[in-house]
Order: sequence, then C-alpha cells, then structure tokens
Amino acid sequence: MPIYRTLGSVPRKRHSVFRRADGALYAEELIGNKGFVGPSSLVYHLRQPTQVLTSRLLATLEWQTEPPGAFGHRHFRTAQLSAGPSLTLDRVPMLVNGDVALSMALPAADDDFFFRNAQGDEVIYVSDGAGVLETALGEIDFVRGDYLVIPRGLLYRARFTEPGARCLVIESRGYVRTPRRYRNEHGQLLEEAPFSERDIRPPSRLPVFDETGEFRVVVKKDSRLTEFVLDHHPFDVVGWDGYYYPWAFNIHDFEPRVGRFHLPPPVHQTFEGDGFVICSFCPRPYDFDPTAVPAPYNHSNVMSDEVLYYASSEFMSRKGIEYGSITLHPDGVPHGPHPGRTEASIGQAQTNELAVMLDTFRPLRVTSQARTIEDARYFRSWVE
Repeated sequence: MPIYRTLGSVPRKRHSVFRRADGALYAEELIGNKGFVGPSSLVYHLRQPTQVLTSRLLATLEWQTEPPGAFGHRHFRTAQLSAGPSLTLDRVPMLVNGDVALSMALPAADDDFFFRNAQGDEVIYVSDGAGVLETALGEIDFVRGDYLVIPRGLLYRARFTEPGARCLVIESRGYVRTPRRYRNEHGQLLEEAPFSERDIRPPSRLPVFDETGEFRVVVKKDSRLTEFVLDHHPFDVVGWDGYYYPWAFNIHDFEPRVGRFHLPPPVHQTFEGDGFVICSFCPRPYDFDPTAVPAPYNHSNVMSDEVLYYASSEFMSRKGIEYGSITLHPDGVPHGPHPGRTEASIGQAQTNELAVMLDTFRPLRVTSQARTIEDARYFRSWVE
C-alpha cells in the first residue's frame, strides 16, 4: 500500500525531540516489514510499548490436514458451522499451504483483549455484520462486504454492532498489496485500475487512551498464541505517519470489467500476496456481443488451485451451492460450468453474483474441520 498517510500529532522532523505537556518524551516506535527497507510507519506513544508485566503460552494451534489421497473438486458448506465466539481465537481453518491459510470466523462476542498476528498479514472479508475495527493507529468503521486489510504486527480489536457476524479470514505469510499491474512506477493506482485511492479507507479517528492497569494482548506467532499483560492501554498513540497501516476496501467499490466476449478471471483481481491472488466477482452486465457466451469456458488450473467463497447464493456457472459455500478446484483436473449453465447464460443481461476467489500457486491442503462440512458428492455434480 504505497500511499502516505498521517493521523494525529507528529513532530516536524523524524527522530527529533517530541514532548508531552508534562515535559516527558513521547515514545517513538517504527513499525514496518522487511527490516528497515519495506513499508513502515513511525508511531508516537504516551508510554513505552515494551512495558510488559507478564507473558504466558495461551494455546498451540495444531491444524490437522487430511492425509494424502485421491484429489478432486471439493465443496464445503460453511453455513453448518457453529458461532465463535471470538473473531481471533475461534477461527475454523479450512484450507492451508505454506503461503496462505483460509479460515471462517463467526464471532458472537467482542474480544476482551487486543490481538496481534505476528506471523502473517490478514485480509478479513466481512460477509455479514458491521462494526468498528479498533487499532493502535486509529479506528475504521466497517460494513458487510468490506475487506479489512491488517498488516502483520499491527494490534487490533473488532467491535461488532450487529449480531450474526460471518467473516472469511485469509492469512498471508507475505505482504498483501494492490496488484503491481494496477500501479505506476510511483505507486499510484492507474486510471485503468478497477478501483482508486478514493475507495481505500484508512483509519479516520485516533482516540488516545491514557490508562494504566492490566491490559491483555494475545499474539499469534509460530502457530502459538501467547498472552502478554501490559501495564497500560496499548492504544496510547498520539500520532503516526507512513505507509504501514490497516485499511478497508468494500467489494462493491470494485469496478468490474466487461467486454464484448468473456474476460478471464484476472480482470477480477483485487489483491496480490506472495504465492496467491485474491479476486472479487461482483454484480455486472454480461458480455454484450449478441453471440457471446457469458459463462466461463472450461479451464485447467495448471500450477494453481482455485478457491471460491460464495458471498451470495447466486453464481453464473454453478448450481448446488449456497450462501457461504466454499469450493476448491485443484490443479490437475479441469473444471467449468455445471450442466445447463452455459446455455442458460446466453442472452442474459447481467449477473448479481458476489464471490471472493483465492488462487494459490502451491497446492492447498484440506483441514479436518473442513471435512466435517463437506458435500462429499460435489465432484459428481457435473454428471448428476
């Protein structure tokens, strides 16, 4: 996200004297990835962020995946999952490889602690619900359809204002960013990109908490959860500036591309990571040539696994799916429209589908939790 932002109070010069009203120095902290050469932000705290009272191992995350065996097309019905209660501690892992992990979260209560993912960036797609993403760098209001992008190492807590929240959580070991082909050499999004900087929502408010006591912070690192207790409220930031911060982007602000004839899935790309891409399938007009076939053609994902999360019950090329379904179409076997869907698409004016696609460049493994909600006969849906 090469867009400079600033919020709150910062001194005129970096690493210069910056004092509180009582004469004490604000505590300066640099937060960024890739050492000192990646995107970063300079943050100013009321107190030292290192003031920890206690730490303890909270849990070890042991994600069990199925043993190697026959592979094929898969369908998982996440509507069968039970509610959380925690957005961060009660995620249900679905698919995973060394680059990325996909989970579902159905938070029924707000966390009473703060959370930091120290092993990956997070993209949280808010399939249902609304609320406020509280972070050390400020607050972001979110609604249904929002992607919440939280870079690795940033402290946050979500406060939901609507019941029945449902979130798709994508965790990336690499840096999640806008696609390179959408940006010019200066990092600005191009005129031809399907969204612009105006659509990106960084933190808009920076409440400063000057509180002491005991405040729990849960950190995810090396597939373990460690609880730290600080002696002060961690959201004590008075100001920051830089390029490293959380942000939101709503799927309905993605401007879909339409052609005379069918355009391939890369036109729907929204984010890129290391070893995967994320795409948004949105309501749009169909291809406008009278002879066009709007439904996608059969294709083989050579060197790629394709995952679709269906954020509505409609999808032009699928039958037998429902809201919240996840399908996995792996490398090694072709996939395409279900019987009758190609013919039915001809002559149609538009689609109201809504889906999030994850394409990975290394094979995904299915977790034991995903298998409990699997539609075991999905691979036969092209012949039955």
